Amino acid sequence: MWMVTFSDMVTLLLTFFVLMLSMASMDKVKFDQASDSLAGAFGVLGSSDKTEVSSPKVVSFSPVNDDFTAQVYRRLRTKLRELKLNKEVKLVKDRGAVVLRVDEAILFESNQTRLQPESDPILRKVAELVRPLPLNVKIEGHTDDRGDELANWDLSVARSIAVLRFMAANQLIPLTRMSATGYGSQKPLFPNASDRERALNRRVEFVLESQGDPNQDLPYLLDAKEQSPF
Repeated sequence: MWMVTFSDMVTLLLTFFVLMLSMASMDKVKFDQASDSLAGAFGVLGSSDKTEVSSPKVVSFSPVNDDFTAQVYRRLRTKLRELKLNKEVKLVKDRGAVVLRVDEAILFESNQTRLQPESDPILRKVAELVRPLPLNVKIEGHTDDRGDELANWDLSVARSIAVLRFMAANQLIPLTRMSATGYGSQKPLFPNASDRERALNRRVEFVLESQGDPNQDLPYLLDAKEQSPF
């Protein structure tokens, strides 16, 4: 009779762990491997030697991060049109993040690190775009390949810090959400083969990065009056 009770306990344990695995976030291949291994360990539902999958299946849905990035992108694209910033600020998806790209000429004079007065309304509108989103902002400075490379690094870093100081001094974005870095000419958009390409490579970028779990942050991208898909 004790075997009946023991079998019930083992069955309940198996059901419990399979339920936990089914609720976990993992791909199909890993789930199948874990399920077969667990079943083999308990001696039920097959054996544990069935752990290899001949051909991994492609997941049919997009990862959460990709979906989150896409929704942020569509949201900002709409706001850019509303604020009439389409010409001054370029919106792109790069390195798995949403990036707001501003040409050097809009913010700085050539080889200078002090912001031009004309940049004030542009940066304020950029902050207006970014501030409501549950995202951190990495401000990146970029130059072309002309001149000394170390001088380009210094210039790119100084410009990114100048933008960060502007945002913080005017209380546009909390300092705890921002960081600044410079890449000199190491990350060009174009090959620096012409003056036009060099001008496009000289830029400041606002890289928007998630603060935490996108699943928790996603609802806050929607206004209460805009409860419709992006």
